[in-house]
Formats: sequence, C-alpha cells, structure tokens
Amino acid sequence: MTDLLLGTTNPGKQREFGRLLATLPARVVGPQEIGLQLDVAEPHPSYAENAAAKATAYCRASGLLTLADDSGIEVAALEWGPGARSARFGDVATEHADRLLSAMRDASDRRARMVCVLALAVPGGGEPRVELFTGVMEGEIAREKRGDGGFGYDPIFLLPSGMTTAELPEGDKDRISHRGRAVAAATPRLRAMLAAPHPPA
Repeated sequence: MTDLLLGTTNPGKQREFGRLLATLPARVVGPQEIGLQLDVAEPHPSYAENAAAKATAYCRASGLLTLADDSGIEVAALEWGPGARSARFGDVATEHADRLLSAMRDASDRRARMVCVLALAVPGGGEPRVELFTGVMEGEIAREKRGDGGFGYDPIFLLPSGMTTAELPEGDKDRISHRGRAVAAATPRLRAMLAAPHPPA
C-alpha cells in the first residue's frame, strides 16, 4: 500500500486528517512515523504559499506523496484577519482563541469564516509538483468558549445551527469543516493518483 505523508506535526491536525483520509487506499503517516524531523517556516502572507512550502519540503525530504495545509480564521471586524497569521495570533497556541475573544469583545459584526488550503506535493524527477485545494466554512465568533472537541479556534467558531465546532461530534464536524471540504475537493485527485499503476513511491 502506498504511503501518504501528512506534512504536519500538529497532533490535532494529524487526528483530523487521519479521519478525513481514512477511506483512501493508502497508509496515512505522520513525519514521526517515518523518522522525519523537519522544521518548515511559514512566513508567507497567503495560505497557498505556506501550504505549498510545507508540502514541498516534506515531499522533498521523504520522497513520498505529501499533503500539507495552511488554515486560518478570517473575521469581518478585524478586516478579515488574522487569516494566514492565525497560528501566530497569540503568544502560544492555547491563547489564540482567548486573544481573539478579547479583540472581539465590543464587536457587533461577528461574521467569520474558517479557510483551509490543502497542498498536494507529488514527487518526481525534479522539484515536487504541487496542486492546491480549498475549503471554506462560514460562521461567526461566539461570545464565549463552548465545547470540548476540536482544537484551535473551534470553541469560539459559531455555526448557523447555534453550536460551536467544538460542540459537534467528530463526524458531523468533518462533513462541514474547512479541512473536510478541502479534503473532499482533493479526494478525486488523490484516488486517481493512488489507483495509477505506478503511484509515487
């Protein structure tokens, strides 16, 4: 079975992508499972550039078909930021949602969206070839944290149903999430590549 490498060391992302990719005819592995230690900078102003940089670096280092994403939250009251800077919107990861809640304390316009750009890096004779897929989930910023599921901004991302994404069962979240939609967009291409007579090594 062909290995499909997830170009991330984020445990939350690994769990989520593991579920989303479970039906593919591939063994989904993280860098730690193949003994790969890599630190890839994400200095770029766009999701696509950051995702492509990660996918390319992990693909080049492993020789494997590789998926990596860059995701973020975009908030109307913050001029649709922080966007690609979402992972750096606090001092440490656990503070991101709290800091955003503080920034939104007096905001009446609480519209928001979660965006995921997924990069598929395909190994070859030279530089890996990269293909991009996008998923978006619309909602708004809650007034307080709710729910114990998910990670990152999930406890404050409020859906039209009135629930935060942290309050949803995993399967329900996967069907509507920005990552779920990006993976759904990429799945036909992944299946075609994995079904090829000689898929990437």
